Amino acid sequence: MDDNYFMKMALALAIKGQGFVSPNPMVGAVIVKDGNVVGKGYHKAVGEAHAEINAINDAQTLARGATLYITLEPCNHTGRTPPCTVKIVEAGIRHVIVAMSDPNPDVAGGGVDYIKNHGINVTLGVCENEAKKLNEAYIKYVTIKHPFVIIKCAATLDGRIATKTGDSRWVSGDESRIYVHRLRHSVDAIMVGINTVKQDDPALTVRLNDMKGMDPARIILDTNLTIFEEAKVLRLNSNSDTIIISGNSVSEDKKVAIEALGAKVIQSPVKDGMIDLDQLMDRLGSLGITSLLIEGGGSVIASALKAGIVDKVIFFYAPKILGGDDGMPICKGSGPALMEECIPVKDIHVRRFGDDVMIEGYIKD
Repeated sequence: MDDNYFMKMALALAIKGQGFVSPNPMVGAVIVKDGNVVGKGYHKAVGEAHAEINAINDAQTLARGATLYITLEPCNHTGRTPPCTVKIVEAGIRHVIVAMSDPNPDVAGGGVDYIKNHGINVTLGVCENEAKKLNEAYIKYVTIKHPFVIIKCAATLDGRIATKTGDSRWVSGDESRIYVHRLRHSVDAIMVGINTVKQDDPALTVRLNDMKGMDPARIILDTNLTIFEEAKVLRLNSNSDTIIISGNSVSEDKKVAIEALGAKVIQSPVKDGMIDLDQLMDRLGSLGITSLLIEGGGSVIASALKAGIVDKVIFFYAPKILGGDDGMPICKGSGPALMEECIPVKDIHVRRFGDDVMIEGYIKD
């Protein structure tokens, strides 16, 4: 068993914190002594102990002289919890193997430097790519203070997300929809346009049978503030926020009425009659939203792609064909004149969910 084996074990622990630790990164730790795992831990929730602390507490005195595998550089600053580097030194850890440096400009390098200066051997970069993918949203957010943006949609084989009447229940199958709820659980916020709310009246919550998921904040793009007061998103029993993004020229009375229902109305600049998504990313970042899932509809998906805010796409294709050109397309509006002007999707990953095929890829490096 080599370093990769134990680091992958730490990465598997880290992902258990998905949905619970934002805006912190997901981190896992494993302590190994004489080839045996003597301690495990992961960051479970914001404000609670970090992964390496939980692993050291699990190992107790067996941590002395052992090797610590950690998926992210240990913190060397006091935030909601004390610095982990001090605890590592006090525990007598002999060797620390780190998957990736912390990209946070406020802490980068400090953890590795501290433990090196206290005589601990450090190896950096084991399973680095896997660790970066795990915390891709955290990396973007701490670097530029914008959320990591994912587009998710479900379509027929001929590229339609709904029929001509707007019927979209259900394009994809049960297994795909379960995965989407896990995806919702993993992000800070989910965003749709007002037409999706009017057509489908979605709850935009997380519903999982095997765990209690965390509802993301619900963001509704509603330039003219036309949302109806009976909409489900305004009448949910949820610990997360409903945020309506409107333009600046909307009725103050309607704004007051919507906020009286418990939602937040945020007025934002408009471009070409729609919310300026590039400027909106600045605002969402300032609210501490590190990851954003766009679920539609076609106008919102198209405008997000054109605005260049999208990092990742997740498209589900169901084995169905509408057989006409009057259904609702994945993207609405005009596209490029030449095929060479298409948006390239990189690092493709394909999975099956029942009879559906999911294609996942990245638009930005």
